[in-house]
Amino acid sequence: MPVPSLQLRRVRASSPTGRRRIAMVAVMATALAVGGTLSASSAQAGGSGDAVRKGLNRLVADDKYPAALAAVAGRDGRTRNYTAGVADLRTGAKVPVDGQVRAGSNTKAFTATVVLQLVGEGKVGLDAPIEKYLPDLVRGEGIDGHDITVRQLLQHTSGLPNYTDFLGDPAEERHTYLQPRTLIDMALAHKALFAPGTDWSYSNTNTVLAGLLIEKVTGRPLAEQITQRIIVPAGLRKTYFPGVGEQGIRKAHPKGYSPVKPGGPLEDFTEMDPSWAWAAGQIVSTPGDLNRFFTALIGGELLKPAQLDQMRTTVEIPDHFGAAGTRFGLGVTSTPLSCGGLRWGHGGDLPGYTTRPGVTEDGRAATIAATTDRSPSPQGRENIDALLDTALCG
Repeated sequence: MPVPSLQLRRVRASSPTGRRRIAMVAVMATALAVGGTLSASSAQAGGSGDAVRKGLNRLVADDKYPAALAAVAGRDGRTRNYTAGVADLRTGAKVPVDGQVRAGSNTKAFTATVVLQLVGEGKVGLDAPIEKYLPDLVRGEGIDGHDITVRQLLQHTSGLPNYTDFLGDPAEERHTYLQPRTLIDMALAHKALFAPGTDWSYSNTNTVLAGLLIEKVTGRPLAEQITQRIIVPAGLRKTYFPGVGEQGIRKAHPKGYSPVKPGGPLEDFTEMDPSWAWAAGQIVSTPGDLNRFFTALIGGELLKPAQLDQMRTTVEIPDHFGAAGTRFGLGVTSTPLSCGGLRWGHGGDLPGYTTRPGVTEDGRAATIAATTDRSPSPQGRENIDALLDTALCG
């Protein structure tokens, strides 16, 4: 689907003042719709809890997600825990509360945060060309690293082709290790989509280059930098960047499913080599940890005010990308809430898993995760977005 011409009018979101900690709440309960029982420790009568519980049940019953999980943090600091469906279609095992899932493109927000930390430290120029940090790498038909800035990479206005458009059959290659440079070479073998800064197009290539930038500037592995700069300080105890060759998921998790062919039966995709996603989508996390991360980020705990303000400066994007009204900043998105204000986050779809987090400036946070990236229902993703709005507005 071609990307329409876009206005790159910047809207500067109000920057949070000072550092604040917003209480996080991870929430899950076993779904009644599939014969489970509600966890007594997390049961809540009435209010948004019932709506979230019913919404998860509908994702399983109507949209055919094998499992759905939610983590919800309210302004009252209370924890609500929900799950629905089964963790394993073969055995019918229960879904673990706050189980680990592949977070997919939420990884982009982690990578962008590290880049902006380096900007704040004076080690990277946000409007400097990527050529300055990765000389002679970004070259191709209509592509020149002298013309593409770091900001344009994080904002998806670089015009670089998306290497995932040229990957092989995921069913055949899911156990293949791919180096980041291989991913870049795939993209640069194709011509530019548009001149840098003149349009918008989501491209995983941008974030892989951002990952290479981090490694070049710091002289250290990307996984180490994300761990030391974000995962440990933010207290993300169930989040990690998989090691080279690591194909499983370390702790309690629901299995992830995906059809080998569109419209085909769901198959177990839990075991896979996520190297093809790297800086753009490799992280494993939980709904609760994603809430903690985005709350710390938007709350000003991970970036200096100037860099957070830049991150939250958004541009218009095509209507088919995300929920209505979604705009893109530097590694994060903003989406209007039905109850007013914005939710900030990103979202991720990787074979086997779909994740949608959202946080607000006044302390609300919610993440919905489901265990297939391709619901048989055409409304599946829209229903997840709607349930996220319900969880935040309830």
